[in-house]
Amino acid sequence: MMTEPRVTFPHGTILGYPRIGRRRELKRAVEAYWTGTTDAETLEETAAGLRRATRERLAELGLGRDDSSIPESFSFYDQVHDAAAAVGVLPERFAALRGADGAIGLDAYFTAARGAGEAAPLEMTKWFDTNYHYLVPEIGPETVFALSSDRFARQVAEAMADGFTVRPVIVGPVTLLALAKGTDAAPAGFDPLDRLDDLLPVYAELLASLRTAGAEWVQLDEPALVSESLPEGPGALADAAARAYAVLGGRVDRPAILVAAGYAQLSDEAWAALAAAPVEAIAVDLTRGAVPAPVEGLAAKTLVGGAVDGRNVWRGDLEAAWAKLEALRALGAGAVTAGTSTSLQHVPHDVEDETTLDPRLAAWLAFADQKVAQVATLARGLVEGRPAIADALAEASAALADRRSAPGVRDGAVRERASVLGAEDFARGDYDDRVAAQEIELALPVLPTTTIGSFPQTGDIRRARARHGRGELSADEYESFLRAEIAQVVTLQEDIGLDVLVHGEAERNDMVQYFAENLEGFAVTENGWVQSYGSRATRPSILWGDVARPEAITVAWSAFAQSLTDKPMKGMLTGPVTILAWSFVRDDQPLGETANQVALALRDEIADLEGAGIRVIQVDEPALRELLPLKRAAQPAYLEWSVGSFRLATAGAAPATQVHTHLCYSEFDVVIDAIAALDADVTSIEAARSRGEVIGDIATSGFAAGIGPGVYDIHSPRVPSVDEITELLDRTVAELPLRRVWVNPDCGLKTRGYDETVASLKNLVAATQAVRASVPA
Repeated sequence: MMTEPRVTFPHGTILGYPRIGRRRELKRAVEAYWTGTTDAETLEETAAGLRRATRERLAELGLGRDDSSIPESFSFYDQVHDAAAAVGVLPERFAALRGADGAIGLDAYFTAARGAGEAAPLEMTKWFDTNYHYLVPEIGPETVFALSSDRFARQVAEAMADGFTVRPVIVGPVTLLALAKGTDAAPAGFDPLDRLDDLLPVYAELLASLRTAGAEWVQLDEPALVSESLPEGPGALADAAARAYAVLGGRVDRPAILVAAGYAQLSDEAWAALAAAPVEAIAVDLTRGAVPAPVEGLAAKTLVGGAVDGRNVWRGDLEAAWAKLEALRALGAGAVTAGTSTSLQHVPHDVEDETTLDPRLAAWLAFADQKVAQVATLARGLVEGRPAIADALAEASAALADRRSAPGVRDGAVRERASVLGAEDFARGDYDDRVAAQEIELALPVLPTTTIGSFPQTGDIRRARARHGRGELSADEYESFLRAEIAQVVTLQEDIGLDVLVHGEAERNDMVQYFAENLEGFAVTENGWVQSYGSRATRPSILWGDVARPEAITVAWSAFAQSLTDKPMKGMLTGPVTILAWSFVRDDQPLGETANQVALALRDEIADLEGAGIRVIQVDEPALRELLPLKRAAQPAYLEWSVGSFRLATAGAAPATQVHTHLCYSEFDVVIDAIAALDADVTSIEAARSRGEVIGDIATSGFAAGIGPGVYDIHSPRVPSVDEITELLDRTVAELPLRRVWVNPDCGLKTRGYDETVASLKNLVAATQAVRASVPA
């Protein structure tokens, strides 16, 4: 029987926890369901088992079974998509997949994420300034909001049956609308946030269902309120939050509400709006934001101080975290709770799972489980006083001091080289002169075709890599295997008719980890998996010290591939910003200094590639937009060092060497000046999933260099038709200078299967040939 909600909030909590499983169990279960090798019941059972294991583990680490300190933050695919499905948001092209009662079940949920037939999937982009990708809801004036999934309530009831009172975590209404895009039917200038008043009654109904299921607290995530990069602006978002939480907080048939706003500092307007709203608790990020100023209304609130970093893996400074909580207490809130700055979905599960890390390095680290323990320590201090946790604080300080003084953290030779850099080290020659030299060197046709770099990582490749790692394949046997894979990929591309080829990257487990394994200053993990999107996870490397390149990394593979063909072969490198963005980076010096160290290592690699006869070199920077700070004041400095590090890496290339870069999910219009400043000869970007929206931005920007708006969405298993690709190409050549346009997929093909890859690339080449025939010679 439902009781009145308990308003007292626990002394310690986290805002979310990894949901993919310690060994990626959810990935395997979901992908088995997609392929039809298992059924929905089995998938649901696996997911329920993972949720139970999570709750038990969090209780073991110090969170409470019955006080709402454990968040229920599970997702089959994406938390934004979960919230959208719950309130009935499903594109019209998938409407036939709804249940007879309008419900959005698993099949509709997954199909909208992945696409089917001619129905393109939802667009995908980065979640604020992280490497997590979310599905962009499509909302228009015609969208009908209605409670369409009871999954959140069922998970609360499931936990109750197991003896846990959990806190369901849902993306809040303001953030859901602020991150949405208009439907195809929406008029020009339509803003999904205009539908807030229509959405709120459905959120109220959702909260009531959670209360009925037994939830005493609900967490509504509103990170949109920290951003200054969203079109609506901080003031409009704060006004929307005031309206939303006046309505939701005014309901009596609801759990107590915690509004969580991580990833940066809440805007002053949003902070004041939430303090005045009838909600019981506010969570603030104290790692990427300061302790906020006193405002009216805090006396009736619990403040959850995000003093433990949810986005990096360093054990950190617990003394500093304690001081932040003490400063938060001084604001005069009703109560202060220790917490994480964000969900822990951005970090791996457990340092104890790593058996090959240097023990000294491991002592400096805190993955999700260690961060839960840190929260429990700080919570104990809030209850019992600082003396009760003095030993734990001292132990963390000792680990921090050891990290600062350890060999390799600072390398004199690396720092000396970086210290003497001048302006000439960051500049190539005149662009038009480079184009002329490259036309002679490469002799490419109009609308040259290429791919972004990787080809499918087959089961055979993964098994061979694993066997080599276990010592079951010798180095010579493994090299022979990889050479055969590369030869097959080169032959395939020639048969398909691509113009600029790649070697397929069979030797690389990951575009960042591969370099981390070959550069000094990095460590890699065995089980440090972090969800990137859907069922995909990566193992971010740990950048702990000064970076140097002991020897060439990619040259032998690229040179071998070039020896197999007369067509240009691209050398493939990952750029310095992306290496930083997709690693856990040292926090003891400015990012720009670390980026320049990586750039110098890549500069040496480019020189060696040129020496081996490679005349096209791609330096991927898909994370350039990702790291852009959420606060405008910090953006110019970021763009200066990020662009500078790319230029430092590439400026030594000869004029006849064609330098490519690749960016995905880049919101091209936001960073167009920075992308132009990279001074790459050719830039490829995501465009297919957004159905070419970026092309107009490119055209109006005056971007003058080579450009390859993607015509094939590799994040979906569907094969784009010749007509679909032709339509995108026709639009591109109608708006952009023909001689500057390249034809390529949106991103690398690592995650795709060969059947769909070959079919898609054949269609890409056929479409290109058709468009070539239709344009003036």
